[in-house]
Amino acid sequence: MKICIIGAGPSGLAQLRAFQSAKEKGEAIPEIVCYEKQKDWGGLWRYDWRTGVDEYGNPVHGSMYRYLWSNGPKEGLEFADYTFDEHFGKAIASYPPRAVLFDYIEGRVKKAGVRDWIQFSTVVRDVSFDEGTGLFTVTARNCETDTETAEQFDHVIVASGHFSFPNVPYYPGFESFNGRILHAHDFRDAREFEDKDILILGTSYSAEDIGSQCWKYGAKSITVSHRTAPMGFDWPDNWQEVPALERVEGKTAYFKDGTEKTVDAIILCTGYKHHFPFLPDDLRLKTANRLAATDLYKGVVWVKNPKMFYLGMQDQWFTFNMFDAQAWWVRDAILGRIALPDRAAMDADWQKRQADEDAYDSDHDAIVYQGDYVKELIAETDYPSFNVDGANEAFFQWKKHKKKAIMAFRDNGYTSPITGTVAPPHHTPWRHALDDSLESYLQLGTEAAE
Repeated sequence: MKICIIGAGPSGLAQLRAFQSAKEKGEAIPEIVCYEKQKDWGGLWRYDWRTGVDEYGNPVHGSMYRYLWSNGPKEGLEFADYTFDEHFGKAIASYPPRAVLFDYIEGRVKKAGVRDWIQFSTVVRDVSFDEGTGLFTVTARNCETDTETAEQFDHVIVASGHFSFPNVPYYPGFESFNGRILHAHDFRDAREFEDKDILILGTSYSAEDIGSQCWKYGAKSITVSHRTAPMGFDWPDNWQEVPALERVEGKTAYFKDGTEKTVDAIILCTGYKHHFPFLPDDLRLKTANRLAATDLYKGVVWVKNPKMFYLGMQDQWFTFNMFDAQAWWVRDAILGRIALPDRAAMDADWQKRQADEDAYDSDHDAIVYQGDYVKELIAETDYPSFNVDGANEAFFQWKKHKKKAIMAFRDNGYTSPITGTVAPPHHTPWRHALDDSLESYLQLGTEAAE
Protein backbone atom coordinates (compact mmCIF):
# COMPACT_ATOMS: atom_id res chain seq x y z
CA MET A 1 0.00 0.00 0.00
CA LYS A 2 1.18 3.52 -0.82
CA ILE A 3 -0.18 6.73 0.70
CA CYS A 4 0.08 10.30 -0.60
CA ILE A 5 -0.18 13.20 1.85
CA ILE A 6 -0.52 16.66 0.31
CA GLY A 7 0.93 19.31 2.60
CA ALA A 8 3.37 19.32 5.53
CA GLY A 9 1.69 21.93 7.69
CA PRO A 10 0.08 21.13 11.06
CA SER A 11 -2.45 18.73 9.48
CA GLY A 12 0.00 16.90 7.23
CA LEU A 13 2.55 16.65 10.04
CA ALA A 14 -0.17 15.24 12.29
CA GLN A 15 -0.78 12.52 9.69
CA LEU A 16 2.93 11.70 9.47
CA ARG A 17 3.12 11.53 13.27
CA ALA A 18 0.08 9.23 13.36
CA PHE A 19 1.72 6.70 11.04
CA GLN A 20 5.05 7.06 12.84
CA SER A 21 3.27 6.38 16.14
CA ALA A 22 2.06 3.04 14.77
CA LYS A 23 5.51 2.24 13.38
CA GLU A 24 7.25 2.85 16.70
CA LYS A 25 4.93 0.28 18.24
CA GLY A 26 6.23 -2.30 15.79
CA GLU A 27 3.27 -2.22 13.44
CA ALA A 28 3.59 -2.42 9.66
CA ILE A 29 2.67 0.82 7.91
CA PRO A 30 2.28 1.70 4.22
CA GLU A 31 4.85 3.52 2.12
CA ILE A 32 4.26 7.23 2.65
CA VAL A 33 5.05 10.15 0.36
CA CYS A 34 4.28 13.69 1.52
CA TYR A 35 4.46 16.54 -0.98
CA GLU A 36 5.13 20.03 0.40
CA LYS A 37 5.24 23.05 -1.90
CA GLN A 38 7.33 25.15 0.50
CA LYS A 39 11.03 24.70 1.23
CA ASP A 40 10.36 23.53 4.77
CA TRP A 41 7.60 22.20 6.98
CA GLY A 42 5.16 24.13 9.14
CA GLY A 43 2.53 25.27 6.65
CA LEU A 44 0.97 28.58 7.65
CA TRP A 45 3.18 28.70 10.75
CA ARG A 46 6.27 28.98 8.56
CA TYR A 47 6.82 32.72 8.18
CA ASP A 48 7.67 33.94 4.68
CA TRP A 49 8.31 37.63 4.07
CA ARG A 50 7.22 37.31 0.46
CA THR A 51 3.77 37.93 -0.97
CA GLY A 52 2.34 37.16 -4.39
CA VAL A 53 4.54 34.43 -5.85
CA ASP A 54 7.61 32.56 -4.68
CA GLU A 55 10.92 32.15 -6.51
CA TYR A 56 9.37 29.47 -8.72
CA GLY A 57 6.35 31.52 -9.72
CA ASN A 58 3.94 29.61 -7.47
CA PRO A 59 1.41 31.46 -5.28
CA VAL A 60 2.86 32.10 -1.83
CA HIS A 61 1.10 29.70 0.51
CA GLY A 62 1.55 31.43 3.85
CA SER A 63 -0.56 34.15 5.43
CA MET A 64 1.70 34.45 8.48
CA TYR A 65 2.82 37.93 9.53
CA ARG A 66 5.87 39.04 11.41
CA TYR A 67 4.38 39.96 14.79
CA LEU A 68 1.57 37.41 15.03
CA TRP A 69 0.91 35.94 18.48
CA SER A 70 -1.53 33.12 19.11
CA ASN A 71 -4.99 34.66 19.28
CA GLY A 72 -6.30 31.74 21.34
CA PRO A 73 -4.89 30.00 24.41
CA LYS A 74 -2.20 27.39 23.75
CA GLU A 75 -4.03 25.16 26.24
CA GLY A 76 -6.69 24.61 23.57
CA LEU A 77 -4.25 23.31 20.96
CA GLU A 78 -1.63 21.38 22.93
CA PHE A 79 -0.50 18.02 21.52
CA ALA A 80 -1.60 15.21 23.82
CA ASP A 81 1.62 13.27 23.12
CA TYR A 82 4.06 16.20 23.25
CA THR A 83 3.37 18.94 25.76
CA PHE A 84 4.65 22.48 25.95
CA ASP A 85 6.32 21.58 29.26
CA GLU A 86 8.20 18.73 27.58
CA HIS A 87 9.34 20.84 24.66
CA PHE A 88 10.46 23.96 26.55
CA GLY A 89 11.46 22.29 29.79
CA LYS A 90 9.35 24.72 31.79
CA ALA A 91 5.92 26.32 31.86
CA ILE A 92 5.38 29.18 29.41
CA ALA A 93 2.65 31.79 29.06
CA SER A 94 -0.64 31.02 27.35
CA TYR A 95 -0.27 33.13 24.18
CA PRO A 96 3.01 32.40 22.39
CA PRO A 97 4.22 34.37 19.37
CA ARG A 98 4.53 32.65 16.02
CA ALA A 99 8.25 31.82 16.43
CA VAL A 100 7.52 30.00 19.70
CA LEU A 101 4.62 28.01 18.29
CA PHE A 102 6.61 27.09 15.20
CA ASP A 103 9.43 25.85 17.42
CA TYR A 104 6.91 23.69 19.33
CA ILE A 105 5.37 22.24 16.16
CA GLU A 106 8.81 21.49 14.75
CA GLY A 107 10.03 19.92 17.99
CA ARG A 108 7.50 17.11 17.84
CA VAL A 109 8.19 16.11 14.24
CA LYS A 110 11.93 16.34 14.74
CA LYS A 111 11.57 13.94 17.64
CA ALA A 112 9.37 11.65 15.53
CA GLY A 113 11.92 11.57 12.70
CA VAL A 114 9.48 11.88 9.79
CA ARG A 115 11.36 14.38 7.64
CA ASP A 116 12.54 11.74 5.15
CA TRP A 117 8.90 11.09 4.19
CA ILE A 118 8.54 14.64 2.83
CA GLN A 119 9.48 15.91 -0.63
CA PHE A 120 9.95 19.67 -0.22
CA SER A 121 9.60 22.37 -2.89
CA THR A 122 7.24 19.98 -4.67
CA VAL A 123 3.91 21.23 -6.00
CA VAL A 124 1.07 18.82 -6.69
CA ARG A 125 -0.26 19.60 -10.17
CA ASP A 126 -2.99 17.01 -10.65
CA VAL A 127 -4.75 14.12 -8.93
CA SER A 128 -6.87 11.59 -10.80
CA PHE A 129 -8.56 8.32 -9.86
CA ASP A 130 -8.87 5.19 -12.02
CA GLU A 131 -12.02 3.21 -11.23
CA GLY A 132 -10.56 0.13 -12.90
CA THR A 133 -7.36 -0.10 -10.87
CA GLY A 134 -8.67 1.64 -7.75
CA LEU A 135 -5.54 3.81 -7.74
CA PHE A 136 -4.86 7.54 -7.72
CA THR A 137 -2.28 9.09 -9.99
CA VAL A 138 -0.62 12.15 -8.45
CA THR A 139 1.37 14.41 -10.74
CA ALA A 140 3.85 16.66 -8.93
CA ARG A 141 6.62 19.03 -9.96
CA ASN A 142 9.86 19.32 -8.00
CA CYS A 143 10.57 23.02 -8.35
CA GLU A 144 14.23 22.73 -7.40
CA THR A 145 15.02 20.23 -10.16
CA ASP A 146 12.24 21.46 -12.47
CA THR A 147 11.10 17.90 -13.10
CA GLU A 148 7.66 16.33 -13.01
CA THR A 149 6.65 12.88 -11.80
CA ALA A 150 3.43 10.86 -11.87
CA GLU A 151 3.08 8.26 -9.12
CA GLN A 152 0.26 5.91 -8.18
CA PHE A 153 -1.22 5.69 -4.69
CA ASP A 154 -3.87 3.66 -2.91
CA HIS A 155 -5.01 6.63 -0.83
CA VAL A 156 -4.67 10.41 -0.99
CA ILE A 157 -4.89 12.64 2.09
CA VAL A 158 -5.39 16.33 1.38
CA ALA A 159 -3.82 18.38 4.16
CA SER A 160 -3.14 21.60 2.27
CA GLY A 161 -5.27 23.81 4.50
CA HIS A 162 -7.90 26.39 3.61
CA PHE A 163 -6.38 29.70 4.63
CA SER A 164 -4.20 30.38 1.58
CA PHE A 165 -6.51 31.46 -1.23
CA PRO A 166 -8.03 34.84 -0.33
CA ASN A 167 -11.59 35.91 -0.92
CA VAL A 168 -11.18 39.34 -2.53
CA PRO A 169 -14.29 41.55 -2.83
CA TYR A 170 -14.60 44.62 -5.02
CA TYR A 171 -16.00 48.01 -4.04
CA PRO A 172 -16.51 50.99 -6.39
CA GLY A 173 -13.43 53.16 -6.50
CA PHE A 174 -10.89 50.48 -5.60
CA GLU A 175 -9.18 50.84 -8.95
CA SER A 176 -8.45 54.55 -8.32
CA PHE A 177 -7.79 54.47 -4.57
CA ASN A 178 -4.81 56.70 -3.79
CA GLY A 179 -3.34 54.40 -1.18
CA ARG A 180 -2.61 50.73 -0.68
CA ILE A 181 -5.16 47.91 -0.83
CA LEU A 182 -4.16 44.43 0.32
CA HIS A 183 -5.76 41.24 1.58
CA ALA A 184 -4.84 39.84 4.98
CA HIS A 185 -3.06 37.07 3.10
CA ASP A 186 -0.45 39.63 2.00
CA PHE A 187 -0.14 41.46 5.34
CA ARG A 188 3.35 40.95 6.71
CA ASP A 189 4.52 43.76 9.01
CA ALA A 190 2.48 46.13 11.17
CA ARG A 191 5.33 48.64 11.21
CA GLU A 192 4.52 49.44 7.58
CA PHE A 193 1.39 51.21 8.84
CA GLU A 194 2.93 53.32 11.60
CA ASP A 195 1.30 56.80 11.68
CA LYS A 196 -1.21 55.65 9.02
CA ASP A 197 -4.99 55.74 9.03
CA ILE A 198 -6.11 52.17 8.33
CA LEU A 199 -9.47 50.87 7.09
CA ILE A 200 -10.15 47.19 7.71
CA LEU A 201 -13.02 45.39 5.99
CA GLY A 202 -14.45 42.44 7.91
CA THR A 203 -15.05 41.29 11.46
CA SER A 204 -13.13 38.02 11.45
CA TYR A 205 -10.31 37.03 13.77
CA SER A 206 -7.87 38.37 11.20
CA ALA A 207 -9.62 41.77 11.27
CA GLU A 208 -9.44 41.86 15.03
CA ASP A 209 -5.84 40.75 15.17
CA ILE A 210 -4.36 42.71 12.26
CA GLY A 211 -6.05 45.83 13.58
CA SER A 212 -4.61 45.12 17.03
CA GLN A 213 -1.14 44.59 15.58
CA CYS A 214 -1.29 47.88 13.67
CA TRP A 215 -2.49 49.66 16.82
CA LYS A 216 0.31 48.10 18.87
CA TYR A 217 2.98 49.25 16.43
CA GLY A 218 1.77 52.80 16.09
CA ALA A 219 -0.98 53.17 13.50
CA LYS A 220 -2.61 56.58 13.71
CA SER A 221 -6.16 55.21 13.61
CA ILE A 222 -8.05 51.97 12.96
CA THR A 223 -11.48 51.95 11.29
CA VAL A 224 -13.27 48.60 10.92
CA SER A 225 -16.20 48.31 8.53
CA HIS A 226 -18.79 45.57 9.10
CA ARG A 227 -21.58 44.26 6.90
CA THR A 228 -23.78 42.75 9.62
CA ALA A 229 -22.70 43.57 13.17
CA PRO A 230 -19.68 45.14 14.86
CA MET A 231 -17.26 43.07 16.92
CA GLY A 232 -18.23 45.22 19.89
CA PHE A 233 -15.09 45.06 22.02
CA ASP A 234 -13.84 47.90 24.22
CA TRP A 235 -11.49 49.32 21.63
CA PRO A 236 -8.84 52.02 22.18
CA ASP A 237 -9.75 55.67 21.56
CA ASN A 238 -8.26 55.69 18.04
CA TRP A 239 -10.32 52.68 16.95
CA GLN A 240 -13.87 52.86 15.58
CA GLU A 241 -16.34 50.42 14.05
CA VAL A 242 -18.56 51.63 11.22
CA PRO A 243 -21.24 50.13 8.92
CA ALA A 244 -20.56 48.61 5.51
CA LEU A 245 -18.33 50.35 3.01
CA GLU A 246 -20.14 51.67 -0.07
CA ARG A 247 -17.36 53.19 -2.15
CA VAL A 248 -14.06 55.00 -2.09
CA GLU A 249 -13.11 58.20 -3.88
CA GLY A 250 -9.47 59.23 -3.87
CA LYS A 251 -8.45 58.38 -0.29
CA THR A 252 -11.91 58.87 1.21
CA ALA A 253 -14.06 55.89 2.20
CA TYR A 254 -17.85 56.35 2.32
CA PHE A 255 -19.99 54.12 4.53
CA LYS A 256 -23.60 53.00 4.52
CA ASP A 257 -24.61 55.32 7.38
CA GLY A 258 -23.43 58.40 5.45
CA THR A 259 -20.18 58.85 7.35
CA GLU A 260 -16.79 59.05 5.70
CA LYS A 261 -13.12 58.59 6.59
CA THR A 262 -9.89 59.50 4.84
CA VAL A 263 -7.54 56.51 4.98
CA ASP A 264 -4.05 55.60 3.81
CA ALA A 265 -4.58 51.85 3.39
CA ILE A 266 -7.40 49.33 3.11
CA ILE A 267 -6.85 45.81 4.46
CA LEU A 268 -9.32 43.17 3.31
CA CYS A 269 -9.94 40.74 6.17
CA THR A 270 -12.61 39.04 4.10
CA GLY A 271 -11.76 35.40 4.53
CA TYR A 272 -10.48 32.55 2.41
CA LYS A 273 -11.78 29.98 -0.04
CA HIS A 274 -11.56 26.21 0.08
CA HIS A 275 -9.58 25.98 -3.14
CA PHE A 276 -7.80 22.95 -4.56
CA PRO A 277 -6.60 23.76 -8.09
CA PHE A 278 -4.90 20.35 -8.35
CA LEU A 279 -8.15 18.39 -7.92
CA PRO A 280 -10.83 17.49 -10.49
CA ASP A 281 -14.49 18.11 -9.72
CA ASP A 282 -15.18 14.54 -8.61
CA LEU A 283 -12.49 14.72 -5.90
CA ARG A 284 -12.68 18.38 -4.95
CA LEU A 285 -14.18 19.49 -1.65
CA LYS A 286 -16.70 22.31 -2.00
CA THR A 287 -17.87 23.60 1.35
CA ALA A 288 -18.48 26.73 3.34
CA ASN A 289 -16.17 27.52 6.23
CA ARG A 290 -18.16 25.76 8.93
CA LEU A 291 -17.67 23.30 11.78
CA ALA A 292 -19.24 20.43 9.81
CA ALA A 293 -17.85 20.37 6.28
CA THR A 294 -20.03 19.20 3.41
CA ASP A 295 -19.43 15.70 1.98
CA LEU A 296 -16.98 14.59 4.70
CA TYR A 297 -17.93 11.56 6.79
CA LYS A 298 -16.61 12.01 10.33
CA GLY A 299 -15.25 15.30 9.03
CA VAL A 300 -12.45 13.54 7.11
CA VAL A 301 -13.67 10.90 4.61
CA TRP A 302 -14.60 12.10 1.12
CA VAL A 303 -17.97 10.40 0.72
CA LYS A 304 -17.81 10.41 -3.10
CA ASN A 305 -14.63 8.32 -2.96
CA PRO A 306 -13.82 7.00 0.53
CA LYS A 307 -10.25 6.17 -0.47
CA MET A 308 -9.61 9.89 -0.22
CA PHE A 309 -9.43 11.95 2.97
CA TYR A 310 -9.27 15.60 4.01
CA LEU A 311 -7.73 16.97 7.21
CA GLY A 312 -8.35 20.28 8.95
CA MET A 313 -11.06 21.54 6.62
CA GLN A 314 -13.41 22.71 9.37
CA ASP A 315 -13.81 26.15 10.85
CA GLN A 316 -11.71 25.87 13.96
CA TRP A 317 -11.81 26.42 17.68
CA PHE A 318 -9.59 23.40 18.26
CA THR A 319 -6.57 23.12 15.96
CA PHE A 320 -3.43 21.01 16.50
CA ASN A 321 -4.97 18.35 18.75
CA MET A 322 -8.07 18.15 16.54
CA PHE A 323 -5.83 17.59 13.52
CA ASP A 324 -4.15 14.83 15.53
CA ALA A 325 -7.48 13.21 16.37
CA GLN A 326 -8.42 13.31 12.69
CA ALA A 327 -5.04 11.97 11.55
CA TRP A 328 -5.11 9.03 13.98
CA TRP A 329 -8.66 8.22 12.82
CA VAL A 330 -7.68 8.39 9.12
CA ARG A 331 -4.65 6.20 9.78
CA ASP A 332 -6.82 3.56 11.41
CA ALA A 333 -9.37 3.70 8.60
CA ILE A 334 -6.58 3.14 6.06
CA LEU A 335 -5.09 0.31 8.13
CA GLY A 336 -8.49 -1.40 8.29
CA ARG A 337 -9.03 -0.91 12.01
CA ILE A 338 -12.10 1.23 11.39
CA ALA A 339 -14.76 0.03 8.96
CA LEU A 340 -16.46 2.62 6.78
CA PRO A 341 -20.23 2.37 6.28
CA ASP A 342 -22.04 2.63 2.95
CA ARG A 343 -22.54 5.89 1.09
CA ALA A 344 -26.01 6.52 2.48
CA ALA A 345 -24.79 6.25 6.06
CA MET A 346 -21.83 8.51 5.36
CA ASP A 347 -24.07 11.16 3.80
CA ALA A 348 -26.43 10.93 6.75
CA ASP A 349 -23.46 11.51 9.07
CA TRP A 350 -22.29 14.86 7.67
CA GLN A 351 -25.86 16.04 7.15
CA LYS A 352 -26.68 15.29 10.79
CA ARG A 353 -23.54 17.10 11.92
CA GLN A 354 -24.54 20.18 9.92
CA ALA A 355 -28.05 20.11 11.35
CA ASP A 356 -26.62 19.91 14.87
CA GLU A 357 -24.24 22.78 14.10
CA ASP A 358 -27.09 24.91 12.77
CA ALA A 359 -29.00 24.36 16.02
CA TYR A 360 -26.44 26.07 18.25
CA ASP A 361 -26.79 29.79 18.90
CA SER A 362 -23.63 30.84 20.72
CA ASP A 363 -19.85 30.53 20.65
CA HIS A 364 -20.12 28.51 23.87
CA ASP A 365 -22.26 25.93 22.09
CA ALA A 366 -19.88 25.88 19.11
CA ILE A 367 -16.87 25.22 21.34
CA VAL A 368 -18.65 22.35 23.09
CA TYR A 369 -19.80 21.00 19.71
CA GLN A 370 -16.26 20.84 18.34
CA GLY A 371 -14.88 19.54 21.64
CA ASP A 372 -17.39 16.68 21.46
CA TYR A 373 -16.21 15.96 17.90
CA VAL A 374 -12.61 15.69 19.12
CA LYS A 375 -13.72 13.36 21.92
CA GLU A 376 -15.58 11.20 19.43
CA LEU A 377 -12.55 10.66 17.21
CA ILE A 378 -10.19 10.06 20.12
CA ALA A 379 -12.52 7.43 21.57
CA GLU A 380 -12.23 5.40 18.36
CA THR A 381 -8.40 5.39 18.18
CA ASP A 382 -5.36 5.09 20.45
CA TYR A 383 -4.59 8.80 20.38
CA PRO A 384 -3.79 9.77 23.99
CA SER A 385 -6.93 10.86 25.78
CA PHE A 386 -6.83 14.30 27.37
CA ASN A 387 -9.15 16.62 29.25
CA VAL A 388 -11.10 18.09 26.34
CA ASP A 389 -13.52 19.74 28.77
CA GLY A 390 -10.51 21.47 30.31
CA ALA A 391 -9.56 22.78 26.88
CA ASN A 392 -13.14 23.98 26.46
CA GLU A 393 -12.83 25.85 29.74
CA ALA A 394 -9.70 27.62 28.50
CA PHE A 395 -11.68 28.78 25.47
CA PHE A 396 -14.56 29.98 27.66
CA GLN A 397 -12.17 32.01 29.85
CA TRP A 398 -10.46 33.37 26.75
CA LYS A 399 -13.77 34.69 25.41
CA LYS A 400 -14.50 36.40 28.74
CA HIS A 401 -11.05 37.96 28.92
CA LYS A 402 -11.39 39.36 25.40
CA LYS A 403 -14.71 40.94 26.27
CA LYS A 404 -13.21 42.47 29.40
CA ALA A 405 -10.05 43.91 27.79
CA ILE A 406 -9.39 43.20 24.12
CA MET A 407 -5.86 44.63 24.20
CA ALA A 408 -4.91 42.79 27.39
CA PHE A 409 -6.48 39.32 27.05
CA ARG A 410 -3.11 37.78 26.16
CA ASP A 411 -1.82 38.72 29.62
CA ASN A 412 -3.97 35.96 31.19
CA GLY A 413 -2.99 32.33 31.82
CA TYR A 414 -4.84 29.01 31.83
CA THR A 415 -4.45 25.40 32.95
CA SER A 416 -3.04 22.78 30.60
CA PRO A 417 -5.60 20.02 29.88
CA ILE A 418 -2.67 17.62 29.43
CA THR A 419 -0.34 18.30 32.38
CA GLY A 420 -2.44 20.42 34.73
CA THR A 421 0.27 23.10 34.68
CA VAL A 422 -0.97 26.66 35.20
CA ALA A 423 0.63 29.01 32.69
CA PRO A 424 2.66 31.82 34.23
CA PRO A 425 2.19 35.41 33.06
CA HIS A 426 4.52 36.55 30.30
CA HIS A 427 7.36 38.75 31.53
CA THR A 428 6.00 41.72 29.52
CA PRO A 429 2.38 42.71 28.86
CA TRP A 430 1.47 41.97 25.25
CA ARG A 431 0.98 45.58 24.24
CA HIS A 432 4.53 46.41 25.35
CA ALA A 433 6.22 43.22 24.08
CA LEU A 434 7.59 44.63 20.83
CA ASP A 435 10.37 42.03 20.59
CA ASP A 436 8.52 38.74 20.22
CA SER A 437 11.44 36.59 19.14
CA LEU A 438 11.84 33.10 20.58
CA GLU A 439 14.87 34.23 22.57
CA SER A 440 13.11 37.23 24.10
CA TYR A 441 9.92 35.33 24.84
CA LEU A 442 11.68 32.57 26.77
CA GLN A 443 13.75 34.89 28.96
CA LEU A 444 13.10 35.07 32.68
CA GLY A 445 11.22 38.14 33.86
CA THR A 446 14.20 39.90 35.41
CA GLU A 447 16.36 39.34 32.33
CA ALA A 448 13.64 40.64 30.04
CA ALA A 449 13.08 43.71 32.21
CA GLU A 450 16.76 44.56 32.07
